[in-house]
Amino acid sequence: MFIGCAGWSLGREYWPQFPAEGTHLQRYAARFNGVEINSSFYRPHRRQTYERWAASVPEGFRFSVKVPKHITHELRLADSAEALDEFLGQCGGLGDRLGCLLVQLPPSLAFDQRIAEAFFADLRQRFDGTVVLEPRHESWVAAEPMLMAYRIAQALVDPSRISTDSSAYGWMDVRYWRLHGSPRIYHSAYDVSYLQRLAQDMQSAAAEGATVWCIFDNTASGAASGNALTLAELIQA
Repeated sequence: MFIGCAGWSLGREYWPQFPAEGTHLQRYAARFNGVEINSSFYRPHRRQTYERWAASVPEGFRFSVKVPKHITHELRLADSAEALDEFLGQCGGLGDRLGCLLVQLPPSLAFDQRIAEAFFADLRQRFDGTVVLEPRHESWVAAEPMLMAYRIAQALVDPSRISTDSSAYGWMDVRYWRLHGSPRIYHSAYDVSYLQRLAQDMQSAAAEGATVWCIFDNTASGAASGNALTLAELIQA
């Protein structure tokens, strides 16, 4: 199981629970074993930057890297082979610390079988690891046969935007919870009862043999750090 946050910024009130020394990433990685890199969505990072990040975390730590918006939102998955080559050449600097690619789609992007299949075929020709999709248009509920064929897991998302957000969908060997905060997105913390149910669901998925991720994206108020710490404690218990 990989538990962490979207980015390695730490809520100030939780600083005492992390080492005082080291970079922000090193301090973060002392308590968590996974992180989602969201900055890659907005701008490219040099391969050397990814290499430096990989070198600063423990062996069992894994990064989930968000696919650039140039591919998902501007090209809208079409004719993106060149952009994929550039992106994968960069994040490949993580080496075996690269645990996952996250493909988040714009709400306006409806499922087009031809474009989607061409994109995932191009991606699979270049990358054999874990891929997670977060679609945000209801038409993607028809995409499950394609997701299975290309080994693409669909994220379990809160708050829910489409009807398949709250149940496992697509390739079942990976379960990836992506929790944005509810009721106030990016701000609200999850209460202990929610996290207890989540821990049970994650443990059940792991018992079925799935690789399990849980990323807290309620980072605007610093709640993500506390929620991830609590969830990790519940899992360990």
